[in-house]
Amino acid sequence: MTHVFHRHCLHSIPKVVKGEGVYLFDNEGKRYLDACGGAAVSNLGHNHLAVKQAMYDQIDSIPFAHTGFFTSEPSERLAQRLCSLAPGPLNHAYFVSGGSEAVESAIKMARQYFVEIGQSQRCKLITRRQSYHGNTLGALGAGGNQWRRKQFEPLLSDVHFISPCYPYRDRRSDESEQAYSVRLAEEFEQTIQEIGSDKVMAFIAEPIVGATAGAVCASKNYFSLIRKICDKYGILLILDEVMCGVGRSGTFFAFEQENVVPDLVTIAKGLGAGYQPIGAVIANDKIYNAIRDGSGFFQHGHTFMAHPVACAAALATVNTIINEGVLDRVQQQGEKLKQMLVSALSHLSYVGDIRGKGLFIGIELVADKISQAPLPISSQAHLAIKSTAMELGLMCYPIAGTIDGQKGHHILLAPPFIIQDMELQELVEKLVATLNVVSKQWETNTHE
Repeated sequence: MTHVFHRHCLHSIPKVVKGEGVYLFDNEGKRYLDACGGAAVSNLGHNHLAVKQAMYDQIDSIPFAHTGFFTSEPSERLAQRLCSLAPGPLNHAYFVSGGSEAVESAIKMARQYFVEIGQSQRCKLITRRQSYHGNTLGALGAGGNQWRRKQFEPLLSDVHFISPCYPYRDRRSDESEQAYSVRLAEEFEQTIQEIGSDKVMAFIAEPIVGATAGAVCASKNYFSLIRKICDKYGILLILDEVMCGVGRSGTFFAFEQENVVPDLVTIAKGLGAGYQPIGAVIANDKIYNAIRDGSGFFQHGHTFMAHPVACAAALATVNTIINEGVLDRVQQQGEKLKQMLVSALSHLSYVGDIRGKGLFIGIELVADKISQAPLPISSQAHLAIKSTAMELGLMCYPIAGTIDGQKGHHILLAPPFIIQDMELQELVEKLVATLNVVSKQWETNTHE
């Protein structure tokens, strides 16, 4: 009997008792290789001494003080550090307790910006199908994850959806990568014109789509074209890096690889490496100055925003990533993992695509490699993969609904940045063993 309201009321899950490096241990002594970082969170592993020490030191100093009364040294230093890593005008960090709060804050920041500059008619948000931006009502409304949205639809804000940038499934066989990007950009511009360009507030997108579609990277020049259109119509570009940011893609910000600079960028998950809940919005000078020189007050806030211990943990995390050359390691280990996966899995008839950047990799599963037909929904492949992998001592992140919220399955991998070569080998071996077991189950179910 448990009094915890767990995610799944009918599922029994192990009780974690300790962590070391890339491994977690339950109360029966079983060891699990964390190949997904929980949910792309534990980027420095599970017992990082520098992060823990920073937290201890801050608790000894002052664990909490409300930001309506005080600022704190770790929040000031963290903001300076993040803004020094961000390009040009991204000079103002707003700290919250997680990714959903960060997206909510960014949307409200965008809205208040236009109110402050006298364009209060701008209130429309454009987003993409098969995207995900969080689970609070505002963030959920901004996303295109149909399974998560469905039962809450009557409560969600009215947003406008355009096609995802999903080259594996949506790029035509006779279409170049550049032509595909142009086609999507034209759809975006047409949607702006249909809504009314003076009414559109912002466009929000993940530079690398995370859990909903499985590490889907944008096609060539896609974001450059989107940025130009946003500038043309005075629309803000919000990039959601809650899952793919803070080094996960091999650069500190994933958007660095797209040669664009957003007006607002959200980060969370790996920002505190899982040691404390924290997220952030980094805003450009234009937005900050409009609010500063207008009302002077961002009409928003959370009790635990800029929490000193959380900021101390995040600062230690960021300093470790930058000062210890971790980004180079993410690129190296990510390339090794992808090549190992290609070698071990690409010949299998049910592996359609292996994609991603850095240590953020998705494997899309299919019923047929040639036609790209998805596995039957009835296969429940994602549930079988997760449970079988756990039995074998592997944590991975399998999801259903990859294509449209119902059809499609993928596995997301996002191991800690500290993962060693032998641990990569263990990851791949256990994943192969998992798929060998589960594929026999769904093949039997399909034939029946």
